[in-house]
Amino acid sequence: MIIIDEEKIFDEIKKRKAVSVTLNGPDGILPKVQETATKIMKRFGIPAYVLADTTWGSCDLNSAGAKVLGSEVLFNIGHTISLETLEKNVVMVDAFDDITFDKIARKCIDVLKGKTISLVTDSQHLPQMDVVKEILIQGGINVKIGQGKGQLNDGQVFGCEFYPVMETKDVVDANVFLGQSNFHAAGIALATKKPTYVLDPYFNEIREVTEFAQKMQKKATLAIYKAADAKIFGIIVGLKEGQLSKTTALKFKKELEKEGKIVQLFALTDITNDRLMNLKGIDAFIQVACPRISTDNQFDKPVLSTPQANALLKVLRNESIDGYLQIPHWL
Repeated sequence: MIIIDEEKIFDEIKKRKAVSVTLNGPDGILPKVQETATKIMKRFGIPAYVLADTTWGSCDLNSAGAKVLGSEVLFNIGHTISLETLEKNVVMVDAFDDITFDKIARKCIDVLKGKTISLVTDSQHLPQMDVVKEILIQGGINVKIGQGKGQLNDGQVFGCEFYPVMETKDVVDANVFLGQSNFHAAGIALATKKPTYVLDPYFNEIREVTEFAQKMQKKATLAIYKAADAKIFGIIVGLKEGQLSKTTALKFKKELEKEGKIVQLFALTDITNDRLMNLKGIDAFIQVACPRISTDNQFDKPVLSTPQANALLKVLRNESIDGYLQIPHWL
């Protein structure tokens, strides 16, 4: 069950004397966010809006939506980071899943006994790390937890940010991800080139995602070589507050033009195949908003992320692209 730190929300409302608030969170916990909003309205007698658009992380808060609604504060729920807030009107609120990993952790011992592993998770399962670590150690597994950096806590990853596992990759045999997310685990596998396992307590299942990640990399690499034949590129800047990488976009424009390419500039809030199909005369796209848009979605034309675009420039210059995804942050 998802447990939201509602006391923090209530205390902030009192402290700020807010007369209107907004809440949002990942799709999977929206029903719990609705419950919290209802409690706020009953307790304080103020409007509490639920922003029901997707929020993928701290790069995608939709604080502008809260401002449009006239709310003094936006409570972004479920994206635990090492910082208290990213903007004055945004408060990051923890939401942890209280499901236990005891059973699946013991099953993991049969698979990885005697190995050295890097233990890692996402925001919802951070409180379980120490418990699982102790179970694995008692079962004969050597456990490393990499240090966090920037917004990441120790042992925590985002979908595009992998500092803890990159710190441990040279001293471990495998990565073990606590949770259900193949999305996070595949990124870990690609960044580290290490076998990566998901410990899924919901299905009591151990999944290795290494092969799945390798297929993702093949798809990403194929898109790079297809884009190398393109003459006209569309470079897309994301309009979400944490994805507004104009400097990177203009750098790619300059470098591609040096290689004789024609470049058009675009800006989008949501980068989807349907939206891109409205743009005519473009052979390939580069988007500098979110790297997982390119690796995790299907497009009719090549749509490269920042790491893929850096690799493309190397291809155009006849340089090696080995290890283009083996970096701690895909931006």
